[in-house]
This record gives sequence, C-alpha cells and structure tokens, in this order.
Amino acid sequence: MDVSEVAADAVTWRRHLHAHPELSFREHETARYVHKTLEAFGGLEIERPTPTSVVARLRGERPGYTLAFRADMDALPIQEESGVAFASCTDGVMHACGHDGHTAMLLAVARLLVAQRAELTGEIRFLFQHAEEVPPGGAAELVAAGGIDGVDVVIGCHLISTLDVGKVAAIEGACTAAADTFSVRIHGRGGHAAFPHETVDPIAVSAQAISNLQHIVSRTTSPLDSVVVSVTRITGGTADNIIPESVELGGTVRSYREEARARTRERIARVLDGVTAAHGATYEFDYIDGYAPVINDRRLATIVREAAGATRVVDFDPLMAGDDFSAYLRVAPGCFFFVGAGDPNAFPHHHPRFTIDEGALPVGIETLVRTALRFLAEGVRPENDA
Repeated sequence: MDVSEVAADAVTWRRHLHAHPELSFREHETARYVHKTLEAFGGLEIERPTPTSVVARLRGERPGYTLAFRADMDALPIQEESGVAFASCTDGVMHACGHDGHTAMLLAVARLLVAQRAELTGEIRFLFQHAEEVPPGGAAELVAAGGIDGVDVVIGCHLISTLDVGKVAAIEGACTAAADTFSVRIHGRGGHAAFPHETVDPIAVSAQAISNLQHIVSRTTSPLDSVVVSVTRITGGTADNIIPESVELGGTVRSYREEARARTRERIARVLDGVTAAHGATYEFDYIDGYAPVINDRRLATIVREAAGATRVVDFDPLMAGDDFSAYLRVAPGCFFFVGAGDPNAFPHHHPRFTIDEGALPVGIETLVRTALRFLAEGVRPENDA
C-alpha cells in the first residue's frame, strides 16, 4: 500500500470541497461530486439512499464480514476568516470542523482498496453521510434507509485540531457525550420597575433558577459521573424601567451514561418547579434529546491503534462534544477515533479561522486502510460480540 499515490489527490478533493461547502441536508453538489469521483474508480456499487448522501459497496472475491467506514460531508453556517487560498466561495458557509478532510480521506481509502479487491474477503461499505451537524442527524436517516443493513462493524474518524499532526487516538469505551439541549420560558407578572412589589419579576426568578441549575453538577451528581449543565443564553426585557412578563433561557446538557442523562433532565425540572413556585412564577420547559453518547468497542479500538502504529498512538480523554456516529452504534459495534490535524496555535473547531494541517490526511488514510485489511483478513470479532 502506497498512500503517497493518493495523498495529492486527497488534498485536491479536500480543497475543492472546502471551497464549495454546503449546509446540513443541502449537500446536493457535494454528493454529486463524491458520486462522480467514486464512479471513476470502478469496481464499486454506488447508491443514493437519501438525496444528499452516497453509499458505495466494495465486495471482495470471497465471502466474509462486512465493515463500514463513515465520513460526514456537511459544513457550518460560519463566515470563513481562515485566509487560505481555497477559502469558501459561499457567503456565510464554511467547513469549520474538518468534514471536507473526512470525505477526501474516505475517497482515497476507497480508491486504494478498489485496487486491492482481489485480495479482499467480505465487503467494505463507504458511507458518505450528510447532516452530522444538525440533529436528528444524517446517520439516523442512513440507518433508516438501510445504509448499514448487514454491517458487522462500523468505523469513523475525526480530524481534530487539538492533537498534533501524525498522532492518532482511539479511546476505549466512552468517546463523545450525549448532547442534549433545553429551553425554558419563565412567566411572571410584568409592571413598572419602580413598583417591583406589584410584579412577579421573571428576571429575578431566572437568576435564581440559573444559580440553582449549577448545583445539579456540583452538589447532586457523583464526582465519578461526568456531566455538564451549561446555560448559554438568556433573553428578556424591553426597557430599563419595565419589568417584563417573561424571560427565556436555554442551554445544553452533556453526559456519557444514559442513567446520568435521564437523572439530569429530571433534576432540571425539579429546580424549575421549586424556584418558580417559591416566587409565584410559572414556567414552560422543553428538553430535546440530542445525539446519544459514542461508546467505542474496546476490541475495535485496539485494532485501530494497532493499525495506526505504536509511534503514532497517544492517550486522549473523552470529549464532551457530541456526534451522530452514535446512531450507527445502535445497530452495530464500532470505533470512532481521532487523527491529529493541528498544533498548539491551532484555532478550535467551529471557529471562523479554523484550519487543518493537510499532513494529517495520509495518516488517516493509512490507518483506515490498515484497519480494513486487518479486520477482513482476520475476522476479528468485536469485544461485545464475543
């Protein structure tokens, strides 16, 4: 396997995609570009299970297991400020999370493995997925459309700017968190700010609610259970001398365990019940379940690390970010790993000046190809399927 044969093409593909980003559920041109590129490789059965996704199948010469690889393709509603020569041509839309790199790497992996088809057993399925950034997410749609029917394991990777180029991290167990959101509207009784005793001040009640919500983590959650409750927005009021009728606030909850997730939701409602009742206010509470946590199969994580090589592998803590890769893990075991694409001065994901070091692309390509060859040749079963 000579990754250098496809590395230059991977850069070309990535830069084209970066210059032409499309938002979630609108990746029509991106899907057409991927489809056309895959057709040029030959040897693939290509499907369009949803309007903006592409699935390609590579069947080996002999029967065996089925391995799926996933790359997400959507961009974000961000005005690019990276300054790169191939910056976004679409106003207000940018690849600020590395999905252009994910797609380019998987195209390269497909080309390399097509060339080795005679040596392969089983099937490799390439999932070019739409809409990772917007719940309920494209992964769930691909699952519903049969995109991973018959798949034994599913593998995904994510370029990450907080890890140095050339490094790979495959975490065993919890990898990314459940990413839920909530919104609350607190209703009081408005009036003149000079006569607060004649009102029920929703701003004061909201302040009490926000303060008490912080206690969910600090005082009612076990220190051994990782949970985040963040209030990230608050809106209310129209003038300096008017106490408003209502205030709206919202935020996010992150957790790794379903038990902690459910318990935190109940405790938010309990805080809102108590605070509003104490002050004569009422509330509306809307809690939206986001992506489930990504929990890696331990044996598959080991295979990925071995495929990457000991000199590249580093320890890495689980992330409180969320990813809809978890939808695949409800159907088949898998591993979601990280490929370093940054340096100490790199900008974070979802930042207008986010960039990736393209030296990461060959590392991801090689790790994915070696993972496929190892799994299909040896038929290594996942730990939770033993």
